[in-house]
Amino acid sequence: MSANFPLTRPHATVVLAMTADGKIADATSSPARFSSPNDKSHLEKQIANADAVLFGAGTLRAYGTTLSVSNPTLLQTRQNQGKPPQPVQIVCSRLANIDPQLRFFSQSVPRWLIAGASGAKNWEGQQEFERIIVAETPKGEINWTDAYSQLATLGLRNLAILGGGKLVASLLVENLIDEFWLTICPLILGGAAATTPVEGGGFLPQLAPRLELLSVETIEQEVFLHYRLQH
Repeated sequence: MSANFPLTRPHATVVLAMTADGKIADATSSPARFSSPNDKSHLEKQIANADAVLFGAGTLRAYGTTLSVSNPTLLQTRQNQGKPPQPVQIVCSRLANIDPQLRFFSQSVPRWLIAGASGAKNWEGQQEFERIIVAETPKGEINWTDAYSQLATLGLRNLAILGGGKLVASLLVENLIDEFWLTICPLILGGAAATTPVEGGGFLPQLAPRLELLSVETIEQEVFLHYRLQH
């Protein structure tokens, strides 16, 4: 984290694997299982570095679970840093229409929810989420600036954002992403309806977020790209 980084919100890093043609899921939005064990290890390392993991309800529905930290070295590092074994797993959904029978709710991880006012009411008095954060704009969308401020107040300094594309787009529009880790996997899915890392309405070239390439690493058939947003 840079010395001039504002403490009013967490530092946010997107971590995604995508195909060579820029897809993070196929046209049916089935769970993406195309990355390698190397990428899974990379993902677990990024999760272990974070205070919390943030993902959309669509991503949760697709997988049904979340990736927890299991590598003994990473667990020991977290312990040495005075952190709990697992980062907080934060689901974000305006309406919070989430199946409580998902295996996610039986995993041994702390679970929080970011939702709009009506979505939060769906989980009042329930035990599935340890904390519910309400952050809503006048138009009924999630107020991400407010949500980030609340997360910072609760002591979360580093977020790993695991998708999906709509969530990443919403955060980019609000200038609330600081870094990208993108793994390029050696296959092509195609399909106009297949999800990309950034959905939403897109950006005109003159307003597009600009990236600074920090590192490139090739491991077997995959390429790991690390970018920083030029705020």
